[in-house]
Amino acid sequence: MVTATAEPTHAAPLHPAHAFFLSAMVPLFLGAVLSDYAYTTSYQVQWVNFAIWLIAGGLVFAGFALLCEVAKFLRADRRRGLRPIALLVVLVLWVLGLIDAFVHSRDAFATMPTGFVLSIVVFVLACIATWLGFTSYRWRSTP
Repeated sequence: MVTATAEPTHAAPLHPAHAFFLSAMVPLFLGAVLSDYAYTTSYQVQWVNFAIWLIAGGLVFAGFALLCEVAKFLRADRRRGLRPIALLVVLVLWVLGLIDAFVHSRDAFATMPTGFVLSIVVFVLACIATWLGFTSYRWRSTP
């Protein structure tokens, strides 16, 4: 009788540049969410300007993180438990962030509430992508 169990295995460590890009985008997207919140409470147009610059900066780091994820995906050992979910999350994050940047490029009054909701979604995806990137466990079944 053969039984299979799932045991955690340690993955290869995260490259320092990849770790930097993942962790650098989170505070920028958080700043965009806070700037959008400040605009909804004060209606000062400058907060929307801050938000678009923070989103643009976050997109730069998210783009580099996406490149790192693609490289990691192409180099991955298929037997060690490939996780394309991290690549997918960063890709969706970047696309939604780009849409968020386009929404924020409109008139300040026209950005709400769509821009605020998109900023929250992009920030949550950035947190998930960073958590997935820094997770060092892979699950594999052993006979």
